[in-house]
Amino acid sequence: MKPSFAIRPIEPRDDAAVAAIIRSVMPEFGADGAGFAIHDAEVDAMHAAYARPRCAYFVAEIDGAVLGGAGIAPLEGGDVDTCELRKMYFLPALRGLGAGRALIERCLDAARAFGFSHCYLETLTGMDAAQRLYLANGFAPLPAPLGATGHFSCDCFYLREL
Repeated sequence: MKPSFAIRPIEPRDDAAVAAIIRSVMPEFGADGAGFAIHDAEVDAMHAAYARPRCAYFVAEIDGAVLGGAGIAPLEGGDVDTCELRKMYFLPALRGLGAGRALIERCLDAARAFGFSHCYLETLTGMDAAQRLYLANGFAPLPAPLGATGHFSCDCFYLREL
């Protein structure tokens, strides 16, 4: 029997766990150099970073242990109608349980409630399971990046209408 997970909004007590997840998962996929989200200032203070208007971050946990998360925020340098699915990372124990689909759904529901009409995301070659998940959830590939996220090392871009 697969363990069950719960999804809830991030709390200040989750900051250290979420930062550790990001710093563990990104190098697993070679995403630890310049131009990747691992170096974003918000990594150590995710609760505060997503407490801003039109932002939300959710964590997924099993038996009270935070094992992953994802959030949405306005797309930096983008139009007012476009948000970005951001910082979606899972430890191996959470993978394959349906948490990815559930977190995307929760984030997109929040995005709609905030009035966004499009959701953008960036990822990279090699994160094949993530890309399959995005495609299965209605995201379409783009030929070039949108906005100005500063993540110049990402090479795969997707957009979904909400």
